[in-house]
Amino acid sequence: MQDLSDVEKVIGFSNWPQYIDVSKKNPTTLSDFTELTGIEVTYTDDINDSNEFFAKVRTSLEQGRSIDRDIVVLTEEGVELFIESGFAAPLNKDLIPNWVNLIPSLKDVPFDPGREYSLPWQSGFTGIGWNTPLLERELGISSITSLDQFFDPALKGRITILTEMPDSMGLMLNWLGFDMANFTDDQFNQALDVLVQKVDEGFIRQVTGNDYIAALDSGDAIASIGWSGDVLALGKKFDFGIPESGGMLWADNMLIPSVATHKANAEKLMNYYYDPMVAARLAEWVQYVCPVEGAQEAMEQVDPDLVEDPWIFPTPELLSTVDEFMTLGIDKRLAYDRQFQKAVNM
Repeated sequence: MQDLSDVEKVIGFSNWPQYIDVSKKNPTTLSDFTELTGIEVTYTDDINDSNEFFAKVRTSLEQGRSIDRDIVVLTEEGVELFIESGFAAPLNKDLIPNWVNLIPSLKDVPFDPGREYSLPWQSGFTGIGWNTPLLERELGISSITSLDQFFDPALKGRITILTEMPDSMGLMLNWLGFDMANFTDDQFNQALDVLVQKVDEGFIRQVTGNDYIAALDSGDAIASIGWSGDVLALGKKFDFGIPESGGMLWADNMLIPSVATHKANAEKLMNYYYDPMVAARLAEWVQYVCPVEGAQEAMEQVDPDLVEDPWIFPTPELLSTVDEFMTLGIDKRLAYDRQFQKAVNM
């Protein structure tokens, strides 16, 4: 696909909801990028689930037609799917010199060795989020520390789980005493059987992508298997924690589709977000784990109260409570996805 970056100073950027700074009073990181480079960004928060997004654009990708997006943010599994299917463009690191600021633990990953195709947008935790006043009313507690509490009969019909199979199944596997980072087919099936039982018994109100946030906010849901930044950004009535059996650590990643028509512009945007000060400004708003070295020091100038926030700059103690979901490979992951989707009636 021809790169029109030299003649068209634009970028199409698709991301997840509530995943970038938004302000009516002050310049945003995106508006500053445009002022700095002259590149206009069409930003769309239309990714709710990586598999759902892939299904929406797959036909165009297979036909080599533009999907009107030059950069997309996907889960690790979504990136793996794009790469394995031949739909990811290799990055020109010469246009992304700031990529050296990527924290060492994320520089070489199984789904993209050497970061040839992707760079993390944000990292974060999968655990349990809750509406504190409603939780206190129903259970008389102010926090959820286990999936036993999450599946308390008093919360039946008022909890949600995620459409992303690794997130929901990872927590289920750990709860049953297995290891989300290293499990067998039999263990996966056992955990899935328990989840099916919970669905059949009416415990789970909804299996959702990012829209679980609205259910928590409205009070339709009291607790959700969810993502750290989403829940913490809702405000003081809400809280988030890692269950005693363990949570999940993940990274959402920027990727340039093979059919992108403004690849060089997209690489300049990636480089911009790896400037530590820009990364700190973004982290202040999204409240997710920042993948950029130097951002914690820069946060002193942005919001000193967040410099020691473990949900943005995790401590070794917090990191010891989470793990990454086992790397599966495309065929195995698709098979598990199908089992999961059928089990929860997606």
